Amino acid sequence: MAKITVNENVCKGCELCVGACPRNLIALDKERINAKGYHPATLTDEENCIGCAMCATMCPDCAITVER
Repeated sequence: MAKITVNENVCKGCELCVGACPRNLIALDKERINAKGYHPATLTDEENCIGCAMCATMCPDCAITVER
């Protein structure tokens, strides 16, 4: 099972990772706001993540780390 970590202090909520996920498992966390005032990305269903790292590849700020 893959583990995705989002560095919330770097994430600017651009949603590129949301569109890149082939399983639609990433969304912006509307309940939280980071120090920069953005809603950070979050993985909604860790068990169904295949660890393809498309989200990390698309992130312009390198805020996402994928461990397999």
